[in-house]
Amino acid sequence: MSAERTWHKSSYSSGGSGSSCVEVSASHDVLVRDTKNASDDVLAFSTSAWRALLNSL
Repeated sequence: MSAERTWHKSSYSSGGSGSSCVEVSASHDVLVRDTKNASDDVLAFSTSAWRALLNSL
């Protein structure tokens, strides 16, 4: 499911070996995954739920 999507790494990622990074893929929904564990589970949001989350931050 998530392998065929375009992923974008967080601009807050330092890129160091000990850093915690996330990647986001937005399409008809929004998926969020851990950069270091890209094959693990993802968080899935509807686009409206993702907008609401971002607006609340």
